[in-house]
Amino acid sequence: MGKTFPRCLQQLDFRKSIVGLVTGAGALYLLYKAVRAGIKCTPPLCSNSPICIARLAIERERHGRDSGEIRRLLNSLECKHDEYVKSMILHSITRCVYLLETEASACTTEDICLVGDMLDDADNSVKIQALNALKAFSGIRKFRLKIQEHSIKVLELLSTIWDTELHIAGLRLLNNLPLPDYVHPQLRRVMPALMEIMQADYILAQVQAVRLLSYLAQKNDLLYDILNCQVHPNFLSLFQSTQPGSLLFEVLVFAERLSEGRNSTHYRAVKWHYHEQSLHEALFGDESRLADRLLSLVIHPEEEVQIQACKVIVSLQCPQDVGCRPSSCRPSPCRPSQSYFQNGE
Repeated sequence: MGKTFPRCLQQLDFRKSIVGLVTGAGALYLLYKAVRAGIKCTPPLCSNSPICIARLAIERERHGRDSGEIRRLLNSLECKHDEYVKSMILHSITRCVYLLETEASACTTEDICLVGDMLDDADNSVKIQALNALKAFSGIRKFRLKIQEHSIKVLELLSTIWDTELHIAGLRLLNNLPLPDYVHPQLRRVMPALMEIMQADYILAQVQAVRLLSYLAQKNDLLYDILNCQVHPNFLSLFQSTQPGSLLFEVLVFAERLSEGRNSTHYRAVKWHYHEQSLHEALFGDESRLADRLLSLVIHPEEEVQIQACKVIVSLQCPQDVGCRPSSCRPSPCRPSQSYFQNGE
């Protein structure tokens, strides 16, 4: 009892420091063991982990055994859930379709319809995940015809909802499908919307939109609808060298296909009339500055952009039997594409 009070406090502080140090070291050791166990864990030991579930499912499929994961998710989708849960289920279905090809191929057209029904959900995030799941299933040949049946619904979503993620998901799906002729009337109606997405400032959506338009430009019965669609006054800014190379390349491919299409014998057999603010006038009209833009792209740092710019220049040469006659323009009843989307969406 000969110790003074300050000395007792000093020793007590020292003991606390030691205990804290030991406790901290113990915590670090336990954390190390947990991390090490996580690295070395086998699927049965951490079956609740998404990574381990995927690893287990892949391992089972490799040995010819069905993990049942896709079927479980599809069955779960039939139950009533809130929007977040439905989105997560659809997201998991998408991942499993890519990872478990054999199990995905064993699904039925009824399963495709179940996923497609989610496109009518009120929540945009559910729609987006359903589009991604359909895109995953579209990689399996036997499902493509059934997925094509949802094309008109997808086009409707693209033309009525202004949501970049939805645009990307919907356009990726359409670009992965051969679109049947019976959707052409709907395509004509949504053409202004596609053109508007192409001119928006979202690169991924723009690239997907111009890819779809390039595909449609090869359809004789849709070429005029594309060329007569209204565009913004600054449309040629898409051909500026400051644009990302991926977008520039796709835009140049689009321009080449349009040029080839309008110079074809089939198209030249008719004297077409274009809106004064149409895509045709922006690219091929008397006041167009496309040639200047193309010349600047010939020296672009990316080789594929250079080559494609040269291809467009070659395609712009007028056919021998047709003079470079001025464009015939007249006002068109086509509404500006900005009004195509519903307000507030």
